[in-house]
Amino acid sequence: MSRSPAVNVQTFINEHPFSPFQWLIFVMCFVIVLLDGFDTAAIGFIAPSLVAEWKISRPALAPVLSAALFGLAAGALLSGPLSDKLGRRAMLLTSTLLFGVACLASSFSADITQLTTLRFITGLGLGAAMPNAVTMMSEFCPDNRRATIINLMFCGFPLGAAFGGFLAAWVIPHFGWRSVLMLGGIAPLVLSVLLIATLPESVRYMVAKSKPVEKIRKTLARVSQEAMNAGSFFMTEVAPAALGQSGMSVVLSKSYVIGSVMLWLAYFMGLVIFYASINWMPILLKESGLAPQTATLISALFPLGGVGAVLCGVLMDRFNANRVIAVCYALTAVSVYLIGQAAGNVGMLVLIVFLAGVLMNTAQSSMPALAAAFYPTAGRGTGVAWMLGIGRFGGIAGSFLVAELTRQHFTFGGIFATIAVAGLISAAALLIKQAAHPQRASSAELKSTEPVGH
Repeated sequence: MSRSPAVNVQTFINEHPFSPFQWLIFVMCFVIVLLDGFDTAAIGFIAPSLVAEWKISRPALAPVLSAALFGLAAGALLSGPLSDKLGRRAMLLTSTLLFGVACLASSFSADITQLTTLRFITGLGLGAAMPNAVTMMSEFCPDNRRATIINLMFCGFPLGAAFGGFLAAWVIPHFGWRSVLMLGGIAPLVLSVLLIATLPESVRYMVAKSKPVEKIRKTLARVSQEAMNAGSFFMTEVAPAALGQSGMSVVLSKSYVIGSVMLWLAYFMGLVIFYASINWMPILLKESGLAPQTATLISALFPLGGVGAVLCGVLMDRFNANRVIAVCYALTAVSVYLIGQAAGNVGMLVLIVFLAGVLMNTAQSSMPALAAAFYPTAGRGTGVAWMLGIGRFGGIAGSFLVAELTRQHFTFGGIFATIAVAGLISAAALLIKQAAHPQRASSAELKSTEPVGH
């Protein structure tokens, strides 16, 4: 059988309809993000049961509540370079199995120390899974729909968190708090079986690593049978090539270091706003004079606002993605500031908190797609994972920031005005990234790999 000349893998994906095989990869990655959301929220819902069963004080819960956050950061920072070295598939399988086993084991914890240790290990797995799901999905997406599809995938996180809350509310009275962790562990283990059976390696990764041409042909044929006619494969990179083969050296290279630092700063500041708001808003609203139930219901509107992410993805695919997200962050800053000005007016608070949530979650959920598009294949795993990992410390910083502001007797308006500054810093960081790395992709600038195959 005569084979046609070399085929550009990205052009091949761009020119063929989004296949059932690509939708299957999407569903698997979506479920991983959904489970991350479920697990992140679940620990908050079981906290009251832990206090009652183990007779511990509320401050004693701090380590168990933050253990997963530290695990998430460590997992992301470690898994990125490993993903660029060992492959996307190996990291996704390992991380999903790890957080499944650790979450299931944590349901048998005998005391708070055991639970804290297992929460950290669960966090390691989750922290590694999320960025690898983004990287895998982005490498199977057509260029003109990448941001839309990745943002759609990220809607799994708020859905998982909301589902975790509803499920915990029903399950805990019937079966106890351990059942929530048991379900959170069994689901990823079932998913792992599906991943082992069906998840391929990323075709872009295989071309970058000069894997056997038969393997690449077989995977691409699941997108379209036309791939069977290809004699060899190569790919082009919109992003400039960087010296050094390791993902770490690409991310920190002269070509990328300014953009990398700006991505870290923007994502970090975004999570300062997110965690400062969801952890403290119920308390701050209550102290400003609202009834406890009203304060809780208004605060619950903030994380619900993830619906705007898909629209933002569409805009990112059509316009300059850095500027689209920078505008989202700037508007987030304005709306967060306005929360502090609306303290006495419940109707206005409901509207502004929901709007702030939509803008905040839209900007934050769009960042992984931005990072995935920014880096070349050799550094994409590290680039996406490090942004998510370093950003997690913004979550920790956000909680401490509000604690310190309340200690300094800042007013309700003063606290939200201070938090709003983080949104302006995120917007500025993305505009600096755009100035340092103007988004353009003329065909003359595309860097090509050597054809893989024969």
